[in-house]
Amino acid sequence: MIFDPATQKAIDLELDHAETARRNANEGMARVCARRAAGIAIRALLTAAGEAIPDPSAYVLLTRLQAMESTPAEIKTIAGNLLTRVNPDYTLPPQTDLIAQARMLIDWAAKHTKGEHFD
Repeated sequence: MIFDPATQKAIDLELDHAETARRNANEGMARVCARRAAGIAIRALLTAAGEAIPDPSAYVLLTRLQAMESTPAEIKTIAGNLLTRVNPDYTLPPQTDLIAQARMLIDWAAKHTKGEHFD
């Protein structure tokens, strides 16, 4: 990863919390932690690109990443999945592993933190 040590530590902590929540059958908390980890990575990506971040919430950052033309379709889909609301019975579609998807988004952001500028 290319993130600075403090950013990487924050991401790892959120992903660890997500895994713990999943082991404790708390998929809602796992989703929240996965989303926060992705938000930290997006914040680092946008900051490295010189972009202003008026609202640092993971939800806003995922929405912003999803709306950017330069974001690949697969990453937009992952961002959308991380933004998905739970069903009325507080569940997500069964095929959605948001922790794994957050890791893919984080890896993509790490690879692009140095170099590419985003719209």
